[in-house]
Amino acid sequence: MVFMSIKKRNLYILMVANLLISASTTMIMPFLSLYIETFGDYSEAYVQRWAGYIFGVTFLVAFIFSPIWGRIGDKYGFKKILMFTAFGMSVSIFLMGYAHSVSYMMILRIFMGVVTGFIGISNAFIARQTDRNEAGKVLGTLQLGGVTGMLFGPLLGGALADFFGFSSTFIITGIAIFVAALLVTFGLKEVRPDLEGVKKVTYSRREVLKHIFQLRVLMMVMIISLLIQVANFSVQPLLALYVGELTHTDNVALLSGLAFSAAGFGNLVMTRKWGELGDKYGYEKILNILLLMAALFVLPQAFVPNLWLFIFFRFLFGIAIGGMVPCVTAYIRLSAPGQMQGEMLGYNQSARFLGNVIGPILGGTMAGFVGMSNVFVFTSFMFVVAFVLLWLSLRSDRKRHVNVD
Repeated sequence: MVFMSIKKRNLYILMVANLLISASTTMIMPFLSLYIETFGDYSEAYVQRWAGYIFGVTFLVAFIFSPIWGRIGDKYGFKKILMFTAFGMSVSIFLMGYAHSVSYMMILRIFMGVVTGFIGISNAFIARQTDRNEAGKVLGTLQLGGVTGMLFGPLLGGALADFFGFSSTFIITGIAIFVAALLVTFGLKEVRPDLEGVKKVTYSRREVLKHIFQLRVLMMVMIISLLIQVANFSVQPLLALYVGELTHTDNVALLSGLAFSAAGFGNLVMTRKWGELGDKYGYEKILNILLLMAALFVLPQAFVPNLWLFIFFRFLFGIAIGGMVPCVTAYIRLSAPGQMQGEMLGYNQSARFLGNVIGPILGGTMAGFVGMSNVFVFTSFMFVVAFVLLWLSLRSDRKRHVNVD
């Protein structure tokens, strides 16, 4: 009974911490380019270029470091990594409030990339302490914190920037993450039930990668993680422009925020339920259903005649992608030996960070050549391709008598 209460307390603490960190790290999104303008008298092209560099470099660095943090967590425990990444993000964002040049900001964003592993490691932490038959439901519950933070972070960041100014918003954000770090430090208790009584084995990086490539479904779900982020981020830079085309009004910022939030609300509504269904029927089966749903719901966004239909399909799309992350994470937890779960989840997180970089570049490039609406068509096609590849991977693994259940 005591053990169960520790697991629940850990879950609730990390839900709150993920909420604070997700909200804090997305607060700066609405005004990053405006903050750069305060550093000097720069051209619009210069500001836009450096805003892209400064935003993207964090994900590039995080792409490299996520598996490293996972490997260290497998060996020494995840709580220490959670503490280090939370305090590291707190310091880096706090210092951004005192930035005076793009180079200073760039250095801080690179350091932030090094320590941007908290949410991925929190997934590994909870996955390790969770029974296999309820991993989807529990990980879906954990995701509620991160989704809620991402949903309200940009809105809160914009409001704080208007009220207190850009520099003060960074300082407030750093303090909020510092609170999350204190919660983890004094509230979290690490338990490793799946490793009790088991001989400690250290896997080499080559052995971990070999395990991923041998189980084709496992490799495919990591590709799906990348795809989810590409699909999300390919549209984000274009959302305000697309909403402007649909509405022809002056309230584009507010309406594009509403369209952006619609997918988040859909995600929030169903993420836990999809995890429960994955526990019951199999994570890979639910993933296949969700991929088809995502393809069906994103395609009409290219052809909608008005904003409200667009928002409706964004909400349905959010429902579909909301179940993918907990099902992918739970599947990796099911497929990986306990001593390599952290590193495997780190590779999965790397795939997501890579998608964060590829998405905006791909979306912007495609929109320039074939038009904004065709970005949605291409995104739908990607989900169909992922469905086919996952289905073929399942058939291949079953034929080779590899366990995919």
